[in-house]
Amino acid sequence: MFEKVNGKVVKVNVGMSGGVVARTGAMLFYTGDVSFAPHQIPGGQGMGGGGGLMRMAGRMMAGEHERTMLAQGNGEVHYGFAGLEVHVVQMQPGATLRVEASRLLANTAGLQSSIVSVMSSGGGGGGGGGLMGALRGAASGALTGQGMFTTQLSGQGAAVLLAHGGFLELQVGGPNPIVVDPQAFVAAYGNVQTELKTALSWRDAVGRGAGEAMQLHCVGQGVVYVQASEEKL
Repeated sequence: MFEKVNGKVVKVNVGMSGGVVARTGAMLFYTGDVSFAPHQIPGGQGMGGGGGLMRMAGRMMAGEHERTMLAQGNGEVHYGFAGLEVHVVQMQPGATLRVEASRLLANTAGLQSSIVSVMSSGGGGGGGGGLMGALRGAASGALTGQGMFTTQLSGQGAAVLLAHGGFLELQVGGPNPIVVDPQAFVAAYGNVQTELKTALSWRDAVGRGAGEAMQLHCVGQGVVYVQASEEKL
């Protein structure tokens, strides 16, 4: 599986991991007999239900899908991206990792992956389904910095997350929800439901609010990963 070389680089034995899927441009160097080929995450070509208009909304307002490459063969590959901090998540059967594509560096190829609508992922904020729900999700994504779609991983394997300024691991499961700034949110692991709530007032409308109009409420059981920055990757 993945091993951290330092806070910004991981290495992985491709053969022992059964192949690795990583965002394009993340490969730093490798040794051995390794081949790379373009890889398409299921769901990346369209979300269904809304046809071309939904896909257009996702691409124009969210830009969530990242191009990925599949590494196969026998050798060791080092990955990193833009000098960002890395964190390895060991996936267990029955658990789900939901992460914005821009904050996913790589994952073992054996994990089941898909791109799902934020509005239907773990509760998603009550925006409703179908085209209108997706468009509302796109609008929320444009306001908060979150994407309209999120990458969902499940199965047994490992994934590597990216963040500005390091990671905070917040345990979800207490009597109160964990409330996160959407732009600081990186990923949720386990059985975590997220709901985007609005705290808009007339002060926000005239530019005199506190600047925290959108909040992501996290409940359930699991871990929420937050970066020590509000900078979008």
